[in-house]
Amino acid sequence: MRTAALYGAAGAAGSLILSALAAAPAAGTPPYGAPEDRGTVVAAARAVAAGITFGACPAEEDLPPTVECAAVRVPLDYADPWGRQIDLAVSRVKATGGSAVRQGALLYNPGGPGGSGMYFPALAKEPAWKRIAEAYDMVGYAPRGVGRSAPISCEHPMEFTKGPTASPVHPTAAEKREGIARARAYARGCAHNAGPALRHYNSLNNVRDLEVLRAALGERQLTFLGASYGTYLGALYAVMFPERVRRMVLDSPVDPDPAKVWYRSNLEQSLAFENRWADFRAWVARHHATYGLGSTPQRVQASYDRARALLARKPAGGTVGPGQLQSAFTRTVYNDLYWPRRALALSAYLKGDPRQLVKQAKPRASAAAEEENGNAVYTAVQCNDAPWPADWAVWDRDNTALARRAPFETWANVWMNLPCAYWEPPRQRPVDVRTGPGDVPPLLILAAERDAATPYAGALRLQERLAGSVLVTERGAGTHGISGGDNDCVNGHMEAYLLTGRTPVRRASCAPHPQPDPVSLDQRAVERVLPPAV
Repeated sequence: MRTAALYGAAGAAGSLILSALAAAPAAGTPPYGAPEDRGTVVAAARAVAAGITFGACPAEEDLPPTVECAAVRVPLDYADPWGRQIDLAVSRVKATGGSAVRQGALLYNPGGPGGSGMYFPALAKEPAWKRIAEAYDMVGYAPRGVGRSAPISCEHPMEFTKGPTASPVHPTAAEKREGIARARAYARGCAHNAGPALRHYNSLNNVRDLEVLRAALGERQLTFLGASYGTYLGALYAVMFPERVRRMVLDSPVDPDPAKVWYRSNLEQSLAFENRWADFRAWVARHHATYGLGSTPQRVQASYDRARALLARKPAGGTVGPGQLQSAFTRTVYNDLYWPRRALALSAYLKGDPRQLVKQAKPRASAAAEEENGNAVYTAVQCNDAPWPADWAVWDRDNTALARRAPFETWANVWMNLPCAYWEPPRQRPVDVRTGPGDVPPLLILAAERDAATPYAGALRLQERLAGSVLVTERGAGTHGISGGDNDCVNGHMEAYLLTGRTPVRRASCAPHPQPDPVSLDQRAVERVLPPAV
């Protein structure tokens, strides 16, 4: 009854939906037999009919006036496309080059899960994006659950970001019991706050949302840039909607092997974090004359450990304990732009001045809601996507052994993901990401050789699974997310691909971008490199 009523009210939309359902799927696509498949066709056709209307962005997005915002409606449950709908927040800057050079919309997902891409269009004014922004509408969005897109929450934001907290490298039995209790409580909070809707926050629905966004934007095919977890969405889209793929840049890819989604991926990540943490310590040691933290990586580690011990006894500023120190220095593993400011803050703290460490590491009340929301979406998607070990003994065995080799981040990673051990079913089985020759156009993969968040081996496996894809490697570098960054070679490959479709034959290498310069400890340097709350 609801179907017939909607057809009658929507007119052209009804015709589009009927035509789409009647059309045979292209070769290599899943048959439109599952309810979610049929629901995606319905939702996409409805989005074509509705279109998208952009206007001024809400103040809470904190975007420049050049960026427009809109909303696209998608089903919460694609198996019931006529049921509850949710709105996805979308942002855009129109192509600046005019109709003669415009190639369509470039849709961006920053990863996470739980990251928002609403800021992406604001990059159009940056030099690295200038030519791309001439040819493409730069379009960002907040995935389901994030920001203004039907947000979810698992606990009170101030509870999530409170400090000081501990972060034991090798937790005791009592500390493990406390961690288990927190994980159970967090999983219960997610289930209580979101209710039955919680199970619909997963990667497959995120991919279906991409298809509806493509339709709403009026694009016949999708041009997509995904970073980190966003590469997994792009790869899944290539499997589920191969005939809809135009061009895709997959930056810093996760390993799509179903056996690793997501428990084993996190074990591999913890090991890679240790290697990248070693890169940071070696850099600090080379600049001992500036920072005074030790002339060898081992001595730099000793300085860091001394700071942990001091903060455990007396938190800096009353809010920065070992947990906050750990979170702040984890940023050094993601991007070497953080290296000078973190080394500077650690050096000053150990010399008796905690101000810069507090500024960089203290919990920020203004960001609490956003951080808690992002973590809630991360947890929901990761836990819903795949089975996780339900036996604590498995987690304890694997990570106790791993922490002997990789102490920096292993147990912090455990506590972040442990709610998945106590997650309410149902859970999905990961899709086997794989395309055959000619299924999709060549896809461009970008990866830094020493990326820790998404280890480089995953980029090699992704290329193996996506026939005809091309891999560009930034050798000897470890920044996570390299598109539009400091490497002109990487940016050149991306620009050539997006503007012309041209790629290297199969693989290409770029020299690493320069490592950051050290910063002297005078006050002028402090003011220059340490903006508030960074």
